[in-house]
Amino acid sequence: MLLAAGRGKRLRPLTDSVPKALVDVQGRSLIERHLDALAAAGVTTVVINLGWLGSQIEDRIGSGERYGLRVIFSDEKDNVLETGGGIVRALPFLGSEPFLVVNADIVTDMTMPVTLSLDDVDAHLVLVPNPVYRDTGDFGIADGRLTNAPDLTYSGVSIYRPEFFDGCRVERFSVVPMWKEGANASRIGASVYEGYWADVGTPERLAAANLREL
Repeated sequence: MLLAAGRGKRLRPLTDSVPKALVDVQGRSLIERHLDALAAAGVTTVVINLGWLGSQIEDRIGSGERYGLRVIFSDEKDNVLETGGGIVRALPFLGSEPFLVVNADIVTDMTMPVTLSLDDVDAHLVLVPNPVYRDTGDFGIADGRLTNAPDLTYSGVSIYRPEFFDGCRVERFSVVPMWKEGANASRIGASVYEGYWADVGTPERLAAANLREL
């Protein structure tokens, strides 16, 4: 699943007329970069949630055939459900096996970790070293499990068992409290990616990504 429903307010005025997922980095949109990477990793079906200017994403991506994928859209329209609600709404499309979730507003050379083990855990988060613009991180790692120590930054890449969302309703909520609870219970795995990664959520970070050799 690609999370692509956000408004992208920090990238205004660019995102007043273009959804953040269709912002270009070196001539190719963020979301198409992810589709290429997912196809290369062996993914065959991708669910994309839509919100702000979502019809533009649907028009650009279409069926997904030209990316070698089957694409399904989960359109939240004007009722954007945040990360947790967006995933729960899409669960009927995601099947009964573990699934990968990627934030559309990152740029990375990470090989999508579609084969990460979920032995004895309900989810797995990929973390990255804290970027220079952050004074603290989101989570830590101990013995391959997620902790609530603010040592590292969440990369926007994770894998879940559908059961992780048992009892959740289709409503607006963030998945972050569920991560924190899962970390306290040692029910979430974690790993660190130390290659290229960037969150391009501001004009300055977008400019830096456009200057970097990808």
